[in-house]
Amino acid sequence: MEPQDLNKRLLLALLLSFFVFIGYGYLFPAPKTVAQTHKEAASASKTPAGATKETAPTPQEIENSVNDIDALRGEKHILATVKSSHFIMSIDTLGRIAQFELLDEKYKDEHGNNVKIIGEREVRPLELRFSDAALNEQAFKTSYSINGSDFIELSDANAVQTLTLTQKLSNQITVTKKITVKATGEYSVDVSTSGPARFFITPGHRPMADHSMYLLVRGALIKGADNIITTIEDGDAQGHEKFSDAKIASAFDRYVASLFFDFDKGLDVSILREDNGDPLIFVQADTALRLHGYIGSKDHDILKAIHPELTDAIEFGWFTFLATPFYKILLWINSYVGNWGWAIILFTLLVKLVLFPLSYKGMMSMQKLKDLAPKMKELRQKYKDDPAKMNVKMMEMYKKHGANPMGGCLPLLLQIPVFFALYRVLLNAVELQGAPWILWIDNLAQMDPYFVLPVLMGASMWFQQKITPANFTDPLQEKIFKWFPVIMTVFFVYFPSGLVLYWLVNNLFTIAQQYYINHMYAKQKSAAANIDKDKG
Repeated sequence: MEPQDLNKRLLLALLLSFFVFIGYGYLFPAPKTVAQTHKEAASASKTPAGATKETAPTPQEIENSVNDIDALRGEKHILATVKSSHFIMSIDTLGRIAQFELLDEKYKDEHGNNVKIIGEREVRPLELRFSDAALNEQAFKTSYSINGSDFIELSDANAVQTLTLTQKLSNQITVTKKITVKATGEYSVDVSTSGPARFFITPGHRPMADHSMYLLVRGALIKGADNIITTIEDGDAQGHEKFSDAKIASAFDRYVASLFFDFDKGLDVSILREDNGDPLIFVQADTALRLHGYIGSKDHDILKAIHPELTDAIEFGWFTFLATPFYKILLWINSYVGNWGWAIILFTLLVKLVLFPLSYKGMMSMQKLKDLAPKMKELRQKYKDDPAKMNVKMMEMYKKHGANPMGGCLPLLLQIPVFFALYRVLLNAVELQGAPWILWIDNLAQMDPYFVLPVLMGASMWFQQKITPANFTDPLQEKIFKWFPVIMTVFFVYFPSGLVLYWLVNNLFTIAQQYYINHMYAKQKSAAANIDKDKG
């Protein structure tokens, strides 16, 4: 295959992969089925390798310890309510967080309603399960009682309040659960039993606050004692994953999370597989347990204020190694400009400046290839019966004129991972939720209501193609490239305006870059022509 054909085929492959990545989230969105806890016969229960039922019961054993835990779980009455300026937390009669309602204006849905992040039929945060089957069954039938007021208001940002709940079970076992809540959504929970009773506690099924069709990361995140972060996405749980001395155990959605953390002693975490393959986190304890938790938005500043390491709970899936530094750079820029739209624009400019040396070489190489096209055509015709010699002659010509047949691919190759990483950041960064830019763009996390940005993006992409050197020999490739701006506009119509803004600004900077390079190349050609003229 000729180098020039290889170059174009590579470009075509990259474009097709781009379509697959972007279109997948729309054509095959994650199923929105209601998670039901996996139920199997107790005789079918299995213990993971390296563990024994006597020393390390698994969540699956607990699940199998009752005949129908869903029926027992049911809908319980609200026992207590905690209210701050940012949220309303409801505690039910089973001592669980029954609902968590975000009150900030930016989290309201399209109808102006507050977002409630806990699914109606899902396993709820702080649900307790016992290893003993009889005790577990009774625990789901016995209500907690509260010592003190059933309504607590956290009146200021530094307010802290404690709820003390008790549950009296048979065998003279009394469960005491103390929940200390702060106005940020941070809390601590102390669970103790009056007698031996091994139990598990969960941060609940991941929040159900977002139902968009974007290709998002949802599920469970575990940061282990070795600082390795493991993400188990919805549908991918095996049901036997175990983590000893884990630092963070988070059930997370696009913008919100319900998580436990302990950076001193660590958590013994087991993952239960639900019917649809979703992961459900459990933390194991014997008789007594104290752990820290957080429920609410994955806001970088809030998590950092609780503990700097807790910001690792902000996960971006693929390209996290690149997305995380991008996210931090955007946060840093925004701290100065105070507007996420301008922060995105400045970040785009920064990326273009960093990549400019490579882009310059690639674009100049494309200009040279365009000029060499007639000579390449002559060589193909002359050596059409000797492909090996034709390739040798073409490589000699490339070398003589300083042209690199792969140079034009380099800028695109670099843009692909940059875009994918930024795609993740701009889709998952809660800071963009409700963040305005200018004029009608009042929420960078939502689509442009008037489709202005997508249309401008498509137009800029078309104009960029018009001024970029191209020499297609394959009609199919030429048609795909010709319709690429139209296809991209259709894809981007429903994308968050923050992401469309990035691509539009990137196109505008690339156009300016192309004009500059076209001008510089024309000067070089003119200078070379003058030298040849003088020599002549």
